[in-house]
Parts: sequence; C-alpha cells; structure tokens
Amino acid sequence: MIWLRTTGWLSALLVPAYLFSVYQAPVDAIQGVAQKILYVHVPCAFAAYLGFLLTAIFGAFYLATNKRHHDHLAAAAAEVGVLFCGLVIVSGPIWAKATWGHWWSWDLRLTLTLLLFLIYVAYLLLREFTGDSERAARFSAVYGIAGLFVIPINYFAIDLAGGRTMHPENLKGDSLGSGMTLPFLLGVATAFSVFFYLWAKRVSLRVAHARLEARKRS
Repeated sequence: MIWLRTTGWLSALLVPAYLFSVYQAPVDAIQGVAQKILYVHVPCAFAAYLGFLLTAIFGAFYLATNKRHHDHLAAAAAEVGVLFCGLVIVSGPIWAKATWGHWWSWDLRLTLTLLLFLIYVAYLLLREFTGDSERAARFSAVYGIAGLFVIPINYFAIDLAGGRTMHPENLKGDSLGSGMTLPFLLGVATAFSVFFYLWAKRVSLRVAHARLEARKRS
C-alpha cells in the first residue's frame, strides 16, 4: 500500500526531528522539565480524537453504503484511537504527580477522558464478541457514532466546570511560551503521522483477515 509506505517514511523522518525539538525546548520556570510531557500528552489526545472521529465518519459511511471496507476503516480507527487515548491516560498522571503532587484526581476532564477510553474499549469488545456479521457491524457503527458526542464535552470540560478544575486551560493562540510552539506542532504532526501509519496497517490486516475468512467459508 502506497499510503502505508508514505506514512511510514513520514513518521521515520518526523520522530527524530520531534525528539530533538523537545530536547531543545526551554524548561518551564514553574513546572520544570515535567512540563515537557505536554509535547506528548496533548498530541496523543488530538490523535485519539482523530481516531474516534474517523470511527464515527466511516461508521456513518458504512450505514449509508453497506460497504465492508468502510467498516474496516471505522474499526481500525477505533483501535488506534484507543491506543493513543491510553497513552493520554498514562502520560497524564505522570504530569499530574510532578505538578499537583498526586497521580490522579477526579477532575472533570480526567474523568471524561477515562470515560471516552472505556467507551471505545467497549466498542472493540462489542465487535470482538458479536462476531463478524453485518448486523454486528451496523450496531457497532451506531455505537461508534454515539460515542463521538463525549469528545466536545471532554474538550470543553474546563469551561463547563467554570474553572473549578486542576487541569490547565485549553491551548489558545499565544498560550505557548517562546520556543514551545515548534516542538508542540512537531508533536502533533508526529502523532498524526504515526496514527495514519498504524491505521493503514490495521486496515490492511483487517482486509487480509476478512479475505482469509471468506476463503475458509467458500
């Protein structure tokens, strides 16, 4: 697959540039070196959002067209999205321990991120235990679309909490300090390129598995 090779090479080029930019980024005067987790934590969150958005989009396409390839695209996006959401949940407490002094707080955004993770883990379990039927794929598509509504609530959780949260505000305009913009943008670009590489890989594996199962049944 051309898409697989392209994203693979792009990831291979971006990762060392990203790591070097993070190393060169200034140390935050208040949080110290722990603040550099920002360059992993937030890009992973964006990649997770992307995965769940694509799950909903291709789930809707599947409902509209009944084309199995759309179902493969939706399922693979959820798999990679869960991976990145897991990285968000792992990196968040590390940052929290250094900044807040404890690993976890039932902060609104943290709670909603955990809920989002569990929703799409349940989506994958649903697909696993209901088989590979058309009915299961359609039900999974509806579930994937419904789960998407947690994302805007999660993103605007700080505003919804009225500022009564330990989580930092959403990044806006000039909120990044001097020297932080480049590593942050490279982090987002790297997370997205790795996401698309893994997505393409998972789609190709799902297609191959579906063909193998079809041959066994014939």
